Formats: sequence, structure tokens, C-alpha cells
Amino acid sequence: MKRFFAIFLASLLLMVCARAEGPSGNPPGDPPSGGMGTPPGGFGGGTAPGGQTSAVEYAAAAEITSSTAESGGSYSSAAADESALIIDTDQDVALTDPTVSKTGDSDGGDNCNFYGLNAALLVMGGSTATTTGGTITSDASGANGVFCYGGNGGQNGAEGDGTTVVISDTVITTTGDGSGGIMTTGGGTTYATNLTVTTSGRSSAPIRTDRGGGTVVVDGGSYTSNGLGSPAIYSTADITVSNATLVSNLSEGICIEGMNSVTLTDCDLTASNTATNGNATFLDSVMIYQSMSGDADSGTSSFTMTGGSLTSLSGHMFHVTNTHAVISLSDVELINEGSDVLLSVCDDGWSGASNTAELIADAQSLSGTILVGDNSTLTLTLANGSSFEGTISGEIVNAKGTTVSTEVGAVSVVLDDSSTWTLTADTYVTSFEGNTDNILGDYTLYVNGEAVN
Repeated sequence: MKRFFAIFLASLLLMVCARAEGPSGNPPGDPPSGGMGTPPGGFGGGTAPGGQTSAVEYAAAAEITSSTAESGGSYSSAAADESALIIDTDQDVALTDPTVSKTGDSDGGDNCNFYGLNAALLVMGGSTATTTGGTITSDASGANGVFCYGGNGGQNGAEGDGTTVVISDTVITTTGDGSGGIMTTGGGTTYATNLTVTTSGRSSAPIRTDRGGGTVVVDGGSYTSNGLGSPAIYSTADITVSNATLVSNLSEGICIEGMNSVTLTDCDLTASNTATNGNATFLDSVMIYQSMSGDADSGTSSFTMTGGSLTSLSGHMFHVTNTHAVISLSDVELINEGSDVLLSVCDDGWSGASNTAELIADAQSLSGTILVGDNSTLTLTLANGSSFEGTISGEIVNAKGTTVSTEVGAVSVVLDDSSTWTLTADTYVTSFEGNTDNILGDYTLYVNGEAVN
């Protein structure tokens, strides 16, 4: 059963967009980005800025277009570019213990990533769709597990149409490339509770967002990725996760692009980033960047973590490039088994913006080396009984063996009276605010070239 729905494109940026998840270029099977003409028999289309027209042709093995409650339903599709189930209504829908199965690859590229083409379960049209229990499985390229499309045409910062996915106690498994677990775009809203999500393909984050962003709130459950360019969380939205286990077995644990955020509370995050992907030249566990692809507005990115643990099994624990990032940590157990580098702020494979980071420690223990490139900026704040045992350096070599920087950039350190800094090497910063009696160790801190301790 086929229906055609018009999707207005926000701008000509769709023609130049590069898939950046993980971060990367286009995943295998993704064509160059760009709009599709109105399909034969389609309606709408409209004219986007610049005169471009575009529409997405959706197909579904089953479709719900009005308020209903179904229990124990089975929905499956083996056809290319066809969802197993589409919910397209502005009314409430409830599914209990569904079995959703999707095979059949798509080469729809951005239509899969932005609008939900070929997803196992696609929710759109302003519906509040509640799913409790059951299983959702996709074994195909471009086949996200659960896709919440908010209808704003992929316009970053624009409001959605009210489409909301509420899902709990469901097992979601995807194996293909470009197949996230729970996917939110176009200003949609997703609430997820106690899910078990496992992905294996490339560019297939278990918690995934793309152009147009939205809001994602997760409580409990486990989220595991096994593919290249597939962090446990990929954010071009505002994502909040509590009481969850997050594991990335090949890629970064968290990627945040542009003016977006991830907030973790009492979560356990483990990342083993062992292969660089696309433009990336560093291995890291939490990556904050801007690709300039148009998928995310430029601005301040933020990562906030309270409680729980962050285990980095390879590379740098945090990495900031081509954006302004604020990293806030409070009472987090930080385990860095991959290297001595706590944070790197420097050039990588993208350009167009500065490398600027703020690291705020609140009742937090930090250790390791902080790397700040010669054209980069860092503000380090230690407050409320925080401690830092380590040094700050500008000598940076990326994972490919290329020297990125030899001198430290602009570094400001703020140390309150309850916090300490134990130097592990002579350290050079631009400015220092605090009591020098709280600088410990047998090394010297230099501020603008002058020894202060």
C-alpha cells in the first residue's frame, strides 16, 4: 500500500550535505545528498527557497491513520523503501507487544536519514504513538528501527508538528548501515524507557538524531553499538539520558554536532574508539564538533554528566574541534585506559570555526594531560572541592601520526579555594585566578611566562 507525502526542504543545503555521523562522510550506500523531484502520482511538493521542489514517496506494509489501540500485532516488510508500519495521524495510537520486522535495503540516502524512508516503524503527522513491550528488528541498509519525524522539513531550530514517540520495555535490533535504533528528526519528540537497543551497521547509533533535531529523553535500558561511525549517542538535538548503560564497541561513545546537547545522569558509558572514520584524525570517547554540513546549526555545544561512570578504552577521553563546547562534570568516575589524555582541543578534519572549550569540574576529580592547540582556547574551572592532577600542553600528534600543534594555545584556569591542582609537569597558561597555595606538586606553573608558585 503506497501513499505519497510532500516534504518541504528547508534550503539548498540539502544538496551539499555530507553525512557526518560518527563522524564520517557518506556511509556506504548513501548517494550524494540532494532533493528528489516530485514522484509520479505524488501530490504537494511545494517550492523551497531557491525554487527547488522535493517530495518523499513513502510505502508501508501496514499503515495506521486514525486513533487506535492494538495488542500483539505483527508487522513486516521485505520490500525496498517500504516500512513495516507507518503511523500517520494527528491522533493517539497505542501498540502493546508488537512484532515489527524489516528487511529490504534502501539507497534513499538523506530521505532515510532525515524523513524516515524505509524505517521499520515510522511515526509522523503529529501523532502521539505509545509502544509498550514487543520487538522491533531491521536487517537492511537505511532502515532505522523506530523513527520519529516531527514534520518541520529538516529545518534546524524550527518547531515540529507535535509528533511524539513514547516507547518502553521494547527490544530494538538493527544490523544494516544507516540504521539507528531510535531516530528523531524534524523537531520530533521521543521518550524512551527501559529499552534494549543493539546496532551493528555503520552510521547506526542506538540513540540517533539528524537534521531538524528535536528532543529525546531516555530513562533506563541499555544501548550498544558495534559499527564504525556509530556512537552510542549521536546528537543533533537535545538529548537527556538517565540511569542507562551506553556501550560503543568500535566508535566514539558520544558525538555532539553543532549547537546541540547531551546530558547524562547516573549513566555508565564505555567507549572503545579503535578506528578513525571519515574526516576524523583522532580517536576519542566523547567528540564535540561541527562538520558545517548543515545538519546542525553552529553555536555552543554542551555535554553535561552527573554521577555514573565514563570509561575510555582507547584514545582521548574528550575531543573538541571546530566548535565552542561546554563540558560540565560532577561526581563522575572517569576511567581512562586508552591514553593519558583527558581532553584535546585542536584542529581536526573540519574547518570554518574555532576550537574553543570550557571544562567545568564541580565536586569532580580529574587526571591526565589536557592538550590545547596553538590556535585553540580553553577555560578550565575547578570548583566545590574538585581536583586536577595533570598538566596542560600544546604538543599534539593525531592518531595518524601527524603533528597538529607544538605550542599551547590560550588557556585560562579558575581555581576556587576548595579545589586543588597537582602539577605533573611544568605548565604554561595565559591566565590564572585563584590561590596559588592550592597548586601542588614539584613543578612550576607559568602565567604569561612568569612563575607563580
